[in-house]
Order: sequence, then C-alpha cells, then structure tokens
Amino acid sequence: MLRPTVLAIPFFALMIAGEALWHHWKGTSEYKDRKDTWGNIFLGFMSVVFGALFGLGTGLIYLYFYDIAPYKFPADAWYTWTILFFADDFLYYVFHRVSHETRLFWNFHVVHHSSEQYNLSVAVRQSWFSGILHWLFYAPLMLAGFAPWMFATMHGFNLIYQFWIHTKLIYKFPRWFEYVFNTPSHHRVHHGVNEQYLDKNYAGVLIVWDRMFGSFIEETETPRYGIIKPIRSYNPLWVNTHAWFEMFDAMKSTSGIGAKLRCLLGPPGMELAKANEN
Repeated sequence: MLRPTVLAIPFFALMIAGEALWHHWKGTSEYKDRKDTWGNIFLGFMSVVFGALFGLGTGLIYLYFYDIAPYKFPADAWYTWTILFFADDFLYYVFHRVSHETRLFWNFHVVHHSSEQYNLSVAVRQSWFSGILHWLFYAPLMLAGFAPWMFATMHGFNLIYQFWIHTKLIYKFPRWFEYVFNTPSHHRVHHGVNEQYLDKNYAGVLIVWDRMFGSFIEETETPRYGIIKPIRSYNPLWVNTHAWFEMFDAMKSTSGIGAKLRCLLGPPGMELAKANEN
C-alpha cells in the first residue's frame, strides 16, 4: 500500500509551485535562493526513496509487534480511528520533542531545520536516514493492537497536515483554532532560532500537547530561520551528515564512556566542557 504522503506528492508540487509564483508576483525575497529551494525538493525526493528502503525493515518490525498484540482494534469501528488519531499525534509530539532535545535524534532532524527559508518547499526537506530509528516511538501502537496499515494511513495524514503550515502567507486563524491546532504561526515559532523560540511548539496537528507540557510559546516577533550554527552548504550529503561529524568530533574530544554517552544522548547544544563533567 502506498503511503498517503507518497500519493500526495503531486499536491505538494502544485502547492510549492503556486506559493513560489505568488512570492515572485509580489516581489518578495522568499524563494529567491533557488539552490535552497531545489535542494529542498531533492532532499524530499530522496527521503521518499530511502524511506521506502527503510520501510521494508520497519514494516517487518511493526508486523511482529502487531502479531503479538493481545488485542486487535477493529478497522471498521469509529472509536478505533479516534483513539489512533490522538495516540499517533501524541507520539509524534514525543518523537519530535526528543528529536530536538537529544543529540542522536537531532542529527537526523537538523536536516529539516537547516534551511534559512520558510516556505512550503522546506516542508519536504527531510532526512534520508531518520527511518533507521523513528520506529522506536511508533511500534507501541502496533503492540496496542493497531494494524500497521492503519498506522501508516493515520500517520500519513498527520504529516500531510503539517505540510501546509510551512508558510508565511497565512498570519493567524481565529483564536479557538489557534488554541487547539498547530498553525503556520505556531510552526514559524518552531523553526525560529530567536532565543525565546528555541525548542518550542513541537506539535503535529494538535498544539494542545505543547500547552499541556509547557513547550508552547506564542509568535510575538518575526522569527529568524535556520539553525544556530549555519551549515552554509547546499550539498545534500553534507546536509544529511554534518551533525554526525560534529558529534563524533565532540566524542573524540571527551574522555570516559559517560562523557561520550552525554555527547550522544545529551542536548544538541551541550558544550564539551559539560560533556567532560564527571
């Protein structure tokens, strides 16, 4: 079964082209960096290719956990999809937060944040290798009794929802919508490197998770986009691997297994001096 995100590729392409034409017509600076835009698209295309390869392995893992699940949710029951929606969206919040607060997972996710633009093409700028570990967060859904195809469907629509929020063209929605759902305003904050915006607004669809767990902040000033230490490169292989080299360099500069593990599992911005603490 093709994932919803794969089926949505023509829609993504049309939306990116439409947004680019709008910015060109308005004469804005967005999409002026064509190398970045085409780089985003290439990174996205290759992430689909690598995702299909890694999907073979993760699919087997999901099937295993589903087979040993003591209960199987019926696919034709409304409550199944309701529970799955909330469970998947919550686990996405957890996965996304860990991807920012743990260096090992940030090494994958940094690909998405390293563009200094903020437009729909950035939505498809994804790591080629994140499929290696992301199953760790979602396998419990199969063990809980959700069939892998049901998870793939729900999670796919979750990711499709997140596509359209990568835009500057929409300012804010009515207050009730902004309170419940993730929106372009909330996600612009998430991509900002302004000090007050760092590690905020991790939500997929429902921003209420951030409100509940203390990671929400309102957009009050214009975000500056990118990462704290810009990579200054369009090379897609370097975009995918630079954080790993930085981490391994940090690990080589430390002594002791504990310090090296802190480099691996500590926050991405942890200083070497802190990594060397006993």
